[in-house]
Amino acid sequence: MRQFTWDDLQYFLAVARTGQLTTAARRLRTNHVTVSRRIDRLEESLSARLFERNPRGYVLTALGEKLVESAEIMEREADRFQNEASEGTVSLTGVVRLSILEGFANFFLADRMPRMAQSYPGLSIEMVTIQQIVSLSRRDADLSITLHATRTGPYFQEKLTPYRLFIYGSRDYLARHSPIGEQSDLSNHRFIGYIEDMIFTPGLDYMREILPGLHPAYQSSSIFAQLSATRSGFGLCILPYFIACKYPELVPVLPKDLHLNRDYWMICHEDIVSTPRIRALSDFIKSEVEMQSSVFAGEPLLG
Repeated sequence: MRQFTWDDLQYFLAVARTGQLTTAARRLRTNHVTVSRRIDRLEESLSARLFERNPRGYVLTALGEKLVESAEIMEREADRFQNEASEGTVSLTGVVRLSILEGFANFFLADRMPRMAQSYPGLSIEMVTIQQIVSLSRRDADLSITLHATRTGPYFQEKLTPYRLFIYGSRDYLARHSPIGEQSDLSNHRFIGYIEDMIFTPGLDYMREILPGLHPAYQSSSIFAQLSATRSGFGLCILPYFIACKYPELVPVLPKDLHLNRDYWMICHEDIVSTPRIRALSDFIKSEVEMQSSVFAGEPLLG
């Protein structure tokens, strides 16, 4: 067996986690030919096959599965070394992939993240808003912002912030339809909401809490589409205050009596939580959220 190159292990881990050369190449900021060549070289140096190749991608062999654990230990030690070496500096490099809910990403973090990127020009930040296809356990993302803490796994997690949602309608819609004086009046109105059989986390199942049994007349998997339909005057919609407050044409309905409470959680693997790139991003997000805590809580509607 020839001496293998340590650097090849990061290519091995990327393919092991994604199962695809092209996906691994994107994460490593290279091309699939380079990734394939590195995997071939590593297998040749070890005189063993680490993957089975098939039309659907790369599948770990039994030996490959064993090597993952050792490679991840080496990866953690490398990150720890980088952490210690980077103490007191602001020069960060590498890639951080953030899995994040669409509403929080597009209506809060998107216009703030460029400041983070400008502060760390060597750091590449990827925001994935299709959260239902991204898995921390498969290492599809480094950091995740979700509605619920996870119950199992080697994860570090902390509550990022509570937030409130209210029922909204456009001024035009409310002027054209029957008045709403109490909760029972809501059954006379059209609602806009998520596609019921595509709700991927219980925290998005709003209708069950506000009006059990009532089905939205207009459904979309995108909160942006729901917001647009509400602003156009189609019907009522349950929206976070930090989103709806940006649109003066939206009016809250019975806000003190009818609102929902939710929490955003920040989660990442325990073995990378202290690395400089993860710490820089998580600290930035927490700082931005803390400055807007009263907005997330919807305090202007409850005071």
